[in-house]
Amino acid sequence: MPDLSRRAALAASAAGVVAPAFAGASPADATTQRRHAVTTFVFAAGANGVSAAPDELVLRGHRGVGVDQPGQQFRLSYQAPQDLAAFATEPSALAGVTVADQVAATVEVVRRAAAHGPVILVGASIGGAAISLVADAVPDLIDLLVYDAAFCCATLATPDEYMATPEAADTHVGDLLGFAAADPSVIGAVRFNWRTADRALLAKAKQAFVAEGTDAEFYAFLNTMAPDDLLGKGATPARGDRDRWGRVPRVYVRHLRDRIIPLALQDRMIREADAATPGNRFHVVDLDTSHVPDAPKMAELVDIYDGLTRS
Repeated sequence: MPDLSRRAALAASAAGVVAPAFAGASPADATTQRRHAVTTFVFAAGANGVSAAPDELVLRGHRGVGVDQPGQQFRLSYQAPQDLAAFATEPSALAGVTVADQVAATVEVVRRAAAHGPVILVGASIGGAAISLVADAVPDLIDLLVYDAAFCCATLATPDEYMATPEAADTHVGDLLGFAAADPSVIGAVRFNWRTADRALLAKAKQAFVAEGTDAEFYAFLNTMAPDDLLGKGATPARGDRDRWGRVPRVYVRHLRDRIIPLALQDRMIREADAATPGNRFHVVDLDTSHVPDAPKMAELVDIYDGLTRS
């Protein structure tokens, strides 16, 4: 695994980033201080736009920050009792927001975090496409990319193209279509009603997302999801540039029981990325979990994250 603190020192020098705490120090002293700086984990927004750092990761002495999707908001019609007619027609705050806006918001967080020490940028699911684009923009400010059962476009250009491959044939994404609650052309976004009480639909979604979890864990997960998401996110090109994204060290956390991004598709993306940059291959770690880890598996995932700073 990479020497995060050394890489961060070089990155800061290359990018002209000087943390306030290091201002005025000689280059050698600044490098020494940075080697002892706390790592910041930046969690990019995935589908339905909300992200945060696990509390346990912060309790272990790391810095952690999520990147919220620009324009995201909740609305009264989504509360209880729901006004489904209004919910289906109210324009979204995400109308007009693009993937480029989301990437720019993440780049800004990475820039600010890099002023204080090493940065590990994490993307889960479709958040992997975002972190590849962030790495294209600021490769010298990122010490490690972590793809957590995430899209990593290396040969094909978009997540949608990967979802059309034979390796994605077993996906349960289709089981989530019943949550759709509005015409995207009317509201300017994709909208889901994650607060539905349709038992059959919820049972399918639980199997798709977090089959090993309890019902309480599943409902808690749904309540972290914002209803709206960007139009065209999966169709946006997100292939990493070999000379920019391709030089940032990277880790892939495979979810062995994933029903959203099947293991065969995860393996295809790993192979293709490694072939694109044979001198900078993925370090692969396995987690025996569905797409969304339950509490015990989340604890294991935090152990993996924590270990990345100690290798």
